[in-house]
Formats: sequence, structure tokens, C-alpha cells
Amino acid sequence: MPIHKLTKDIITAAIQGFEGQKKGIEAQIAELRQTLSGGPVETAAAPEPQKRKRRKMSAAGRARIAEAQRKRWAASKKASQPSASKVARKPKRKLSAAGRKAIQDALRKRWALKRSKAAKAQPATKRSATGTKKAAVKKVAPKRTLSPARKAALVANLAKARAAKAAKKATTA
Repeated sequence: MPIHKLTKDIITAAIQGFEGQKKGIEAQIAELRQTLSGGPVETAAAPEPQKRKRRKMSAAGRARIAEAQRKRWAASKKASQPSASKVARKPKRKLSAAGRKAIQDALRKRWALKRSKAAKAQPATKRSATGTKKAAVKKVAPKRTLSPARKAALVANLAKARAAKAAKKATTA
């Protein structure tokens, strides 16, 4: 059988357990002696402690406590909120038509430059499977045309959008 190390905690727990058993046995012995003597039999269990009456708090007392708690919450929320200077935001900036056109023109110029560099980097001719040189042919997508009905619908939608925008501007001004 393996030998366990008996620590101070284990020994203390064992003593408490044995004392509990001892009390239980003594209570049973006392019960048996009362039975022999013919006296009333009482259970060995300890009587339950009497419950204390609950204290009642007045409505005014509850109101004071509630008000104090509200003050604490208000103080903690006030401390956690950012200051008013941080909350104030700059008005949203709007892009003018001229600015938008300038950006579009700059992008077109940039992409044209990029395409021209890419075209220079590629060889001008390609060899076919037979070994003869062929000129490089750039595929161009056919231009899409709109039917007259589709074109009229787009123009009508654009006119509606402009009218709605003008109405909105008139109501806000």
C-alpha cells in the first residue's frame, strides 16, 4: 500500500471529520438513553435558529437611497463622456462640379500615361505558330448604342432626379 504524505491540512481535516462523527454518535446515544428512561424522545438534530424579522424601510428611506444612486450614476456617466469640444464635428465638405471635373481629368490623364507605358513595354509584334511575324492587333470593344426608347427613359429619370434635388434644396433653404 502506498504511503501518503500527511500534511498539516490533511490531518486537520481528518480531526474535524472524526469530531463530527463523534458528535453524531453521542447524539444517538443520548436518544437511546432517553428511550430507556421513558422520557420524551427528542431528535438529535439541532433546532433551527429562529428567523429574524425583516426590517422594513420607509418609503422616504428608499427614496433617499434611490436619489443617491442616481447622483452616483450621473457623476460616473459625466466623467466617461467626451468633452464638448471633441463632440463638435466639422460640417461635411461638398465637392464642386469644377473640382469633380478636375479630378476626373487628372485620372484620365494618369490612366492614359499608364496605358502608354504598358504599350511601350509590350513588343510591337508577335510570332505566330508558323514562325512568321504578325502585327499586334488590339481588340476594341464595339460601341454600345442605346435604343431611342431607352434613351428617352434615361432622360426622363434624369429630369425627375434634378427636379427632386431642386425641390429638396428649396425646402432646406
